[in-house]
Amino acid sequence: MKLTSKGRYAVMAMADLAKNNIKEPTSLTEISLRQGISLSFLEQLFYRLKKNNLVLSSRGPKGGYILSRSPNEIKLSTIIEAVDEKIKTVKCKKSSKKGCNGKAVKCITHNLWDDLETHINNFFEKNTLWDIVYRVNNNQQKEVNR
Repeated sequence: MKLTSKGRYAVMAMADLAKNNIKEPTSLTEISLRQGISLSFLEQLFYRLKKNNLVLSSRGPKGGYILSRSPNEIKLSTIIEAVDEKIKTVKCKKSSKKGCNGKAVKCITHNLWDDLETHINNFFEKNTLWDIVYRVNNNQQKEVNR
């Protein structure tokens, strides 16, 4: 099981917006430089994020993107879903009686992987952009205090 670059980079870029410019638009070039994500990849991601009403865009010399709502209202799960990402730890359909191995029964570890998928998806559902930014700032503050 692995979260692809689409999901990881979408969360990174949205966290960058939440941390750096809540009120003023941020260009994708700025995000690209700060986060090390290619500009063309960001353009693809932000097309989907805008389409799913997670960001607003403005054109012009001071144009760019801003969050459509407060960082504490944007769940990580919503961002991941917006870029068509799915977190799956099993290959089989949950409703099917057949397992991932194509046999008539599910494998002996099916419930383990299914529970892990539920745990991961619950984690993304419970955490918001605000949680990410707060944790980053909190960890930086700890480093300063050392």
